Amino acid sequence: MRRCAAVVLALGVAAAPAAAQDRRTVVEPQLPTAACVTLSPTSGDRSRDIEAALRRCRGAAVRLGPGLYDSGPIEMPARVTLWLDPGATLRAIPDPRRFDAGQGLCGTIDTKGHGCRPLIHIADATDAAIMGAGTIDGAGGAAMAGGTETWWQLARRAQREGGKQNAPRLVTVDGGRNLVLYATRFANAANFHVAVNHVRGFTAWGVTIDAPADARNTDGIDPGASEDVTIAHSRFSTGDDDIAIKAGNGGGVRYVSILDSHVHAGHGVSIGSETVSGVSDVLVRGLTFDGTTSGLRIKSDPSRGGLVQRIRYQDICLRGVARPIDFDTRYDPKAQGGSIPVYRDIVLANVQGDGGQLIARGYDARHPLDVTLDGVRFPAGTPWQVANATLHIGPGGATPLPPGVTGPAATVGTACAGAGNDTGHVAGCGASGRATAVARLHAD
Repeated sequence: MRRCAAVVLALGVAAAPAAAQDRRTVVEPQLPTAACVTLSPTSGDRSRDIEAALRRCRGAAVRLGPGLYDSGPIEMPARVTLWLDPGATLRAIPDPRRFDAGQGLCGTIDTKGHGCRPLIHIADATDAAIMGAGTIDGAGGAAMAGGTETWWQLARRAQREGGKQNAPRLVTVDGGRNLVLYATRFANAANFHVAVNHVRGFTAWGVTIDAPADARNTDGIDPGASEDVTIAHSRFSTGDDDIAIKAGNGGGVRYVSILDSHVHAGHGVSIGSETVSGVSDVLVRGLTFDGTTSGLRIKSDPSRGGLVQRIRYQDICLRGVARPIDFDTRYDPKAQGGSIPVYRDIVLANVQGDGGQLIARGYDARHPLDVTLDGVRFPAGTPWQVANATLHIGPGGATPLPPGVTGPAATVGTACAGAGNDTGHVAGCGASGRATAVARLHAD
């Protein structure tokens, strides 16, 4: 255990942030009762058929019956539902030419990585939805047309060469209100699975995000510059951030609820690394992590940092996680700039794990990390790495205590009681039987 400077103890519990959650009353979505049109599987690129049906069926649903639908990029309009039956798979054609954004870069490596269109693009997500127990598959492990290299191998080569791969995301959303993803499996993206930007009112309920642990840059769900977001009763396994809340120059993120879900492979639930426009009022409750590299993570650095505040983690179980608590203000230790990351009003309540490294590193003495530990329990001897942090110990205590801190020990850990299936955290976290049934649609 390493003892570090600038650790301050404040006994007593900080008040939980009253507004740290989605401001909406969010309930389980419902499948449509009828479809405007039902498509059947045929060979060839179905993007034109699907896109035409979506345009024609505004205010209604387009249904994909069971079977395989190979597709190029699809532009999805507002006020329409894409409804996938069980056994229906919408699969990206692994041809960079079909997904090229107009500069001939898709499938190559450059310095930006913006050369491909996504499989599904929603320019205005107002009252749009993707629903049903089918699969949207990015074919990231398939060889690209004209060669033997897969999208994921391209990403690894870009890493070795110090560049950025041009690979298509699975679903990208740019604006709108009241977007819903429900009960669908999003799998094998060549890049991010779901990127949501500038959306007010976004619900992902009972979804599965599924990619190999070694598939680079396959983030699960990334809400950016958005507010009133709920991600609930879902399952994640990726090769990067399972969820990443991002607040770059385009705007901040606030009022987020991440609830009753199970996280397997990946880098955990992250805030950052872009926080320059601010992240606030986030509730992460009732999650189980199994084998992720990080668990509860806030990451940024002076090249892209900002204020992160009023964040509450509650009823969290972390098993086999390398860095279960990972709050770091120097994500890139070489980064320079004046956008200093500041994390404050961070509360961890009833958080339990079985080991790993516990990290709480503020930027400097003028910009300390501010965290309350209230019922945080790990095995004795679990190492803390603490610097430039003001740590408060609530009445639930903490075990082991951070270096230089005194306060009550957390004697009983309840967050992992009963947790262990693929339907999300169950015991003590209020996962309803109905929501559990939704998550089980994609249990292996």
